[in-house]
Amino acid sequence: MHQPAVPHLADSDPELAQLVESEAERQFHKIRLIPSENYVSTAVLEATGTVLTNKYSEGYPGRRYYEGQQLIDPIERLAVDRAKTLFGVDHANVQPYSGSPANLAIYLAFCQPGDTVMGMALPMGGHLTHGWNVSATGKWFRAVQYGVRKDTGRVDMDEVRDLARAERPKLIFCGGTAIPRTIDFPAFAEIAREIGAVLVADIAHIAGLIAGGAHPSPVGHAQVISTTTHKTLRGPRGAMLMSDAEHAKAVDKAVFPGLQGGPHNHTTAAIAVTLKEANTEQFRTYAHNIVANARALAEALVERGYDLVSGGTDNHLILVDLTNKGIGGKPAARALDRAGIELNYNTVPFDPRKPFDPSGIRLGTPAITTRGLGVEQMPQIAEWIDRAVRAADEGDGDALDRIAAEVRELLVNYPMPGWA
Repeated sequence: MHQPAVPHLADSDPELAQLVESEAERQFHKIRLIPSENYVSTAVLEATGTVLTNKYSEGYPGRRYYEGQQLIDPIERLAVDRAKTLFGVDHANVQPYSGSPANLAIYLAFCQPGDTVMGMALPMGGHLTHGWNVSATGKWFRAVQYGVRKDTGRVDMDEVRDLARAERPKLIFCGGTAIPRTIDFPAFAEIAREIGAVLVADIAHIAGLIAGGAHPSPVGHAQVISTTTHKTLRGPRGAMLMSDAEHAKAVDKAVFPGLQGGPHNHTTAAIAVTLKEANTEQFRTYAHNIVANARALAEALVERGYDLVSGGTDNHLILVDLTNKGIGGKPAARALDRAGIELNYNTVPFDPRKPFDPSGIRLGTPAITTRGLGVEQMPQIAEWIDRAVRAADEGDGDALDRIAAEVRELLVNYPMPGWA
């Protein structure tokens, strides 16, 4: 059953309770490879479901617009202090509701509508909020975008420098949603300094790796750092903004009152728990295991003839171009889901196909590493992926069901927080 149990929910709304139970069971029986997903600890689940959700707290600790903050203020201060300690930053704001609102606050803090901003193009691995044309950030600002080299799948920092010199953006974003390689924060910082831009490191995907020492930190290079608190950090669905002292006031004013009202106090508490868990030797081992698993899985896929963007991975994420397999990312992802392997279809750089029917799939290892799977299981997962992709191409649904049964048999031995 769901852990912690939800007996009151079951009594008051059995239909919804059954959906929650079924989702927990589904997560238990799947190899979950979506790189932006994870399993939070039972402690984080408990914090998220507390009476803190009852309290409204517009403002910041010591400067609220509602009474009754005697216990809320210490909770938020605890989360802030833990973020500053864990990441080694001057300032942290734990109030943003999620990653996109956090990034919008950065624009509000440092730009005016129509200003030039620069980020990685979405089809190349960037994020919608880094100035892509369908996002508000691409409509309200003049966005220029960099990409990756066609021959390497990696960012060419000389091209980034040339573009920045020509366009003179006020903000430069580095980071994204489908970047399998180490982000060169010092090189981005040098370019930003040269043109007087504010450098923003969006570390939403790699925050846990940075906290655990498995990826270089942007601290000391980027003036502002944006991150979600889930993904590799293994916390609730929330976000944080961190900065040096010089940019702290602008960040805080942009979050509140600039962009949002009262923070979600139950999420703030869960973030505090997450940050405490991340500041342990156990978590540091976990972060390095994520990378080891991703590299092992990437190598096993390459051995089976799969074309990986940039040839492999340095972090938690693998981006696969399925063109040489004769199948699109969407049908492959759907077949893999039936086979008990959950990932997402994804655009690859220079993709000739449409975003809703792209050439690639995106997968990662944070969730399976939380379950305790190690490098010794990665060749088996690669073999299941290969069998499922071939079965999808051949229309063999029975083969997919056989793989799903094998997946369930393996996962019985690996406990999952949230299901007992």
